[in-house]
Amino acid sequence: MIPLSILDLAPVCEGSDTTAAFANMLQLAQHADVLGYRRYWLAEHHNMPGIASAATAVLIGHVAGGTKRIRVGAGGIMLPNHAPLQAAEQFGTLASLYPDRIDLGLGRAPGTDQPTARALRRYFDGADQFPQDVRELLHYFEPAQPGQAVQAVPGAGLRVPVWILGSSLFGARLAAALGLPYAFASHFAPDSMDEALAVYRREFRPSATLEQPHAMLALNVVASGSEAESRRLFTSQQQSFVNLRRGRPGKIPPPLADIDGFWEPHEKFGVERALACTVLGDGPQVAEGIAAFVARHQPDELMLTANIFDHQARLRSFELTMQAWHAHHAG
Repeated sequence: MIPLSILDLAPVCEGSDTTAAFANMLQLAQHADVLGYRRYWLAEHHNMPGIASAATAVLIGHVAGGTKRIRVGAGGIMLPNHAPLQAAEQFGTLASLYPDRIDLGLGRAPGTDQPTARALRRYFDGADQFPQDVRELLHYFEPAQPGQAVQAVPGAGLRVPVWILGSSLFGARLAAALGLPYAFASHFAPDSMDEALAVYRREFRPSATLEQPHAMLALNVVASGSEAESRRLFTSQQQSFVNLRRGRPGKIPPPLADIDGFWEPHEKFGVERALACTVLGDGPQVAEGIAAFVARHQPDELMLTANIFDHQARLRSFELTMQAWHAHHAG
């Protein structure tokens, strides 16, 4: 049974605020910890009213401090927005506070729009330097050498697992060249998934970190008492995608009974293509859908995400999913 993990964006729902979003985030992480999810990752986004995970490292510390077993990490830190030394210090600090529980996923995208990327100062100067920045960051996690002019304190000598994130062949090739684990953003950009996995596995070079390729895929999963209810709950995420593409990003909207009255045909086509890696239904349907996805693509791990408007329904979805996944394998 391959492990399941959770990707969270600390969603902010209509009629709510970031304080409530952070309380829900911690409760979901604690729920996931008890249920047996392996990882709980938060993703860096900026200037998006419905996503509160901009200060990703801060939230990782909060979640790790409120949980006991589950690994907590970034899925990911958009490295061109940061100096590699600063990222190494932040995650060295987290790894010192919570030994053997912190993951660092690194991405190349800005995690925002162009005006905000400019406001972040570094991105447009750093995007082309992403491979060099990754190597620099990895260097800061190695044991400090005598006479080394710049050290990550904390950070030097700590075994912080580093992942490369991506939605194209670029990240796949970089992860393979560096011998690092690779996580593909199939939950919203699945077009290059099969090719990227093939490139990563074919070009992988063993490293001190990893002897064999290790790939994680992301999957949208909504579980409830029925397929119809799961499809209704999923309309919140579908609306959010449409709103983003219309240039009007906002908070997570409540679900719709009939989403066909909301979007235009071309919008429906685009969203269904972007969210093609989605499993909806009751417990057994979700378990069968996940199993089929695993059989087709052979990932080593799965990262599940679900931006459900109602917090209790979101908790229940991840609970039903894990229960069904165990039952599927036990059966």
